[in-house]
Amino acid sequence: MKLNERQLQLVDAQVKRLIQTDSYYGKKFRELGITEIKTNEDFQKIPFSSKGDLRNAYPLGIQAVPDEEVVRIHSSSGTTGKPVIIPYTAKDVDDWATMFARCYEFAGITNKDRIQITPGYGLWTAGIGFQAGCEKLGAMAIPMGPGNTDKQIQMMLDLESTVITATSSYALLLAEEINRRGIRDQIKLKKGVIGSERWSEKKREYIKNELGIELYDIYGLTEIYGPGIGVNCQKEAGIHYWDDYLYIEIINPKTGEPVEDGEEGEIVITTLVKEGAPLIRFRTHDISRIIPEKCSCGSDFPRIDIIRGRSDDMFKVHGVNMFPSQVEDLLQTVDGVLSEYSINIAHDESINKDVMLLTVEAEGRVDFEETGKIIREQFKSRIGVTPKVTVVPINTLPRSEKKTQRVIDHREL
Repeated sequence: MKLNERQLQLVDAQVKRLIQTDSYYGKKFRELGITEIKTNEDFQKIPFSSKGDLRNAYPLGIQAVPDEEVVRIHSSSGTTGKPVIIPYTAKDVDDWATMFARCYEFAGITNKDRIQITPGYGLWTAGIGFQAGCEKLGAMAIPMGPGNTDKQIQMMLDLESTVITATSSYALLLAEEINRRGIRDQIKLKKGVIGSERWSEKKREYIKNELGIELYDIYGLTEIYGPGIGVNCQKEAGIHYWDDYLYIEIINPKTGEPVEDGEEGEIVITTLVKEGAPLIRFRTHDISRIIPEKCSCGSDFPRIDIIRGRSDDMFKVHGVNMFPSQVEDLLQTVDGVLSEYSINIAHDESINKDVMLLTVEAEGRVDFEETGKIIREQFKSRIGVTPKVTVVPINTLPRSEKKTQRVIDHREL
């Protein structure tokens, strides 16, 4: 998928605006002699940008407007290094709210809905993004934030919330708790808007069935506004993204070369109208593909497939590269095994070998020993590694109000 004429004009305007500033990318483009973008070939010559750039420019080196035009900052968690700080202008904030409201509309949510917002507030982009989109739509926002499950459920009952927004991990926790209390028939939820982490089909089906709701995947990342830059429609056939605000290309993550539409690769995003911190050809590390066909819902907004995982999520045991998505796909095929799992990897000095321990939850109706044997055999035949497998009862593994860390590599500590 190539930039259309309007998108080319917007990218050209962004580049020209950047090179007039002393921002990180303004200086970089001037050094590289990039002055204008008139064709797709010109665009392809622009080097990729990355989270490493943003950390090098910490704290506000990527800011491309004067201080008096910045009305807000957001930041990533910074768990793997310096945090990334993104400045927003008033227009950026309003554009983000408009995109988010569009996500709600694609999910069939209206101003008559009551939206319970459980993602976190503060420097993180989640909670405030869900709320701004809700208010732009004209719906009732119930800004709970994360945690305090007793109060969450009480407010859900008392205010008759019709929409829940959450990470998939917290949606699972709520579904299990509502099921445990036997109050599903008392809640009024109709839809769930879920974001921030990849989730398996098995987890999706559990949440969907236990809460009796429609589920929608919302896409976004802190560097590119936040959640709300795309969502799946009611046809559940990929994620529509807003190409009047963004341009998405898919590249081979190893070579950086573009792949054909329909082929899987890494998502690269260019912000077309962002003012505070424009990003051009930003590598997200998210793995997906462009869906070239028009959606049966009738929308002209283009689509990417659901996020398959991240190119930097890979872990290696005994020389074999693995991704969490492979583990999830495998576990989905084993009878009685639920969506929750954890992987711990360590080096056993006594035998000088790496050891991988996989812990999974299973229903009580299946034989745990036999189930563990099936999983080990599946791993050996499909992935090429034989883990130590522990099968435990439902609700044994910890639940999270935010993202769940699936893989813990003790070799790096």
